[in-house]
Amino acid sequence: MKTIKVVVAGASGKMGSEALRMIKKHNDLELVGCVDLQHTGMQVKEVEGLPDFDALFYNDINTCLEAVNADVLIDLTSPKVGFKHTKAALLHDVRPVVGTTGFTSEELAELTAISKERQIGAVIAPNFAMGAVLMMQFAKTAAKYFPDVEIIEKHHDQKLDAPSGTAVKTAELIQETRKQKSQGHPEEHETIDGARGADFDGMRIHSVRLPGLVAHQEVIFGGPGENFTLKHDSFHRESFMSGIKFAIDKVVKLTDLVYGLEHLMMD
Repeated sequence: MKTIKVVVAGASGKMGSEALRMIKKHNDLELVGCVDLQHTGMQVKEVEGLPDFDALFYNDINTCLEAVNADVLIDLTSPKVGFKHTKAALLHDVRPVVGTTGFTSEELAELTAISKERQIGAVIAPNFAMGAVLMMQFAKTAAKYFPDVEIIEKHHDQKLDAPSGTAVKTAELIQETRKQKSQGHPEEHETIDGARGADFDGMRIHSVRLPGLVAHQEVIFGGPGENFTLKHDSFHRESFMSGIKFAIDKVVKLTDLVYGLEHLMMD
């Protein structure tokens, strides 16, 4: 069994620290470095609450990737930083597994081009929870029969992007099978701006941000005399770790960028 050497970016955050605990559970994974603005030069085991690893913290992605021999970068940071990290990883021939959302279409196109040119695999997933990926796929199928649909996504109040990457990805998948239409009454108007949520190709996306939430989404379809609802809840960040491990196992065999875990689950 070949050991996969991993760097984690955002390692001291809630998702990053959960990724460290996931690595600790798998004998085929080895943590070789962490990238974070905090704890530079410290070993992971020296930071309270983190697993017992000897790997060091670095505050710069390029410094880290030049200092360690890595196969995979797990990035769980923010859109701006995540793009920089993903690009740096590809240019260092390290395969990125990215859970950061909010990349622009131009950024995704640039990363895809670099991945293709260098034949280095990459996985960027708006959501690593297996149940959430299945929800998105079922929504795509349902939209063939229920073109009237609204998406409600709910996350913790520290999330930076809205709508969530999962909601946007869901809407994009629905768009592939749904006949385009503007929903609601043609004379509908908002008495308070934003009351009806974001308009994506005629369907509505609503974002909720509250303490106590983790990651939750409902896709509600309406038809004559009936409603059909798909719902997924992540109550703990551990829910994303099986998908990250799955992506790590897949990315080492890829030679291009894959956007969306569903493309790996459905192959």
